[in-house]
Amino acid sequence: MKRAKLYAACGAVALLIPAGCGGLTGILRSGDPELVYDKALEYYDAGKWSRASTLFEGIGNIYNGTPREDSIAFFNARCKFKVHDYNTAAELLDQFRRRYGRSVFIEDAEGMYALCFYHIAPAPTRDQTMTGRARVAINEFISRYPQSERVPAFREIDAELLQRQYDKAYYNAYTYYKIGRYKSAIVALRNALKEYPESNHREEIMYLIALSGYKLADNSVSGKQTDRYLSALDSYYSFVEEYPESTHRKELDRLTQHAKDYLAKNAKEENTAIE
Repeated sequence: MKRAKLYAACGAVALLIPAGCGGLTGILRSGDPELVYDKALEYYDAGKWSRASTLFEGIGNIYNGTPREDSIAFFNARCKFKVHDYNTAAELLDQFRRRYGRSVFIEDAEGMYALCFYHIAPAPTRDQTMTGRARVAINEFISRYPQSERVPAFREIDAELLQRQYDKAYYNAYTYYKIGRYKSAIVALRNALKEYPESNHREEIMYLIALSGYKLADNSVSGKQTDRYLSALDSYYSFVEEYPESTHRKELDRLTQHAKDYLAKNAKEENTAIE
């Protein structure tokens, strides 16, 4: 009786497959779920991922509650991954890892799940939300499977993704500097340092903070210049303390002397006014 139901269900699914699918439609309309499963595996082993996925999807519900349930779900998700449909693959793999936590495929599923986000994550010039999700998934995998042979490669991927985050924070802040919004640049640059203190852009960021501080003060109304030059000096001293041999030192030294001259002159004028 159960086998008869499987055949009936397989035939019903076949009716939903477009006629243009040719041989796949014939396989599904055979009414033989074992044949469909075997052909799906045949296509899968041959690397014909789209064909295999069509067949796995055609019999997925038929084998619910059977020992093949998790394997069909995993194979179908892997087919999506192989054809670079990473969004669908991530969704299917997330469902898999929540539903089949004890499956023999669970480690591979979670590894692919993490890699989906890695492939979806964009270049540093774009929003890095997906990059953050990829890093979370990758580090969760490393934590759960520390002995996995994939760990070294995943650590390299994580380093690559972290670099994208470093680059994005730097590019965003630099954009403010480039268009002359020095106050916003200082805020963004300091936030970049706070979020990523180990960034390989650290020297350049600290240089731009000092440079932006000087330019902000230099372009300010007289009533704000003193405080802003003093702030620029603080940024300069922080930079010099950390990077005394920097190639930016000569430029910042010159600008800092200008700031000191202004402050000395302003202080002298204020003292004269008081007298």
